[in-house]
Amino acid sequence: MKQSIGERVFDVFNTLLLVVIMILCFYPMLYVFNSSISDPDQMLRSRSLMLIPEGFQLGAYKSVFQDTRIYTGYMNTLFYVVVGTAINLLMTSLAAYGLSRSDLMGRKTLMKLITFTMFFGGGMIPTFLLIQNLGMVDTRFALIIPGAISTFYFLIMKTNFEGIPISLIESAKLDGANDFLILFRIVLPLSKPILAVMMLYYAVDHWNDYVGPMLYLRSQELYPIQIIMRDILISSSTEAMGAGADTGFAIGENIKYATIIISTLPIMLVYPFIQRYFVQGALIGAVKQ
Repeated sequence: MKQSIGERVFDVFNTLLLVVIMILCFYPMLYVFNSSISDPDQMLRSRSLMLIPEGFQLGAYKSVFQDTRIYTGYMNTLFYVVVGTAINLLMTSLAAYGLSRSDLMGRKTLMKLITFTMFFGGGMIPTFLLIQNLGMVDTRFALIIPGAISTFYFLIMKTNFEGIPISLIESAKLDGANDFLILFRIVLPLSKPILAVMMLYYAVDHWNDYVGPMLYLRSQELYPIQIIMRDILISSSTEAMGAGADTGFAIGENIKYATIIISTLPIMLVYPFIQRYFVQGALIGAVKQ
C-alpha cells in the first residue's frame, strides 16, 4: 500500500524520536561501563564523554572482588530473588484467581479494601514495629514475607485471569476439578506471558531492594549484594583518599562505576530470555478483554 506524504513524515519523525530515546537510554550505560574500565588518572584528566575508555585497567573490579563479602552477598541476593519471587508468584496467583471469579462472595468489598492499600499505607515506622513484633527483624523473612503480594501486580494478574474464557473453568468443574486444580492445570499454563512479566517485575524488585535490608537486617552474613556493594564502595573510597585528593576521587569514581556494573549486570543478562513475553504479557494484563 502506497503511503501518503503525511504518513512518511510521521514514520521519519517517529524513527528519529525512537533513535534519540535509544541513545538517551544507552549512553548512560556506555558511560558507566567505559568509566569502570578506564585508567583513573586518564579519566580524571580527560573529562570526555567516555564514548571509549580512557586507557584500560581492571583494578576497580579487582578491588571489588578481593572482598570475600561480595560472594556471600551474591548468594544472599540469589536466595531472596529465587525464594521471594516464587512466593510472590504463588501468593499473587492465588489472590488474583480468587478475586477474578465473579461468584466470589464479597468480591467488590475485598477489591475496594485491596485497592485502598495502593494509596494509603502505615508508613516506615509502623511497618518496622510490626515486623519487629512478629520477630522477623534480622531474619530472611523480613525481606520476603511483608511484600509477598504487590497490589499493582495483583491487579494486572487479576485482569489477565478475567480474560480466560469462563467456559474452560466451568467445563473443568463439570469434570470434577476443584479450584486449585483449575488454577494450576488450566489458568496458569494459559498465563505464561503474564507470569513471565510478573517474575521479572518481582525479581527486579528483590534484586534492587536496598531500603528493606538497611532497616531490617543487622547481621552481615544476611546482607544482599546491594548493601555489600555500598560497604565496599565506602571503604574503598576512604582508602583511596589516602592517595591524594584528585587521585583518590578518581579511584573512588572508578570503583563506584565498577560496583554499578557488578550489581546490575546479572539482571540485565536475564532480561533478554523473557523479553519476548514482556510486551505481550503487559498488554494482556493491562487491557480488559
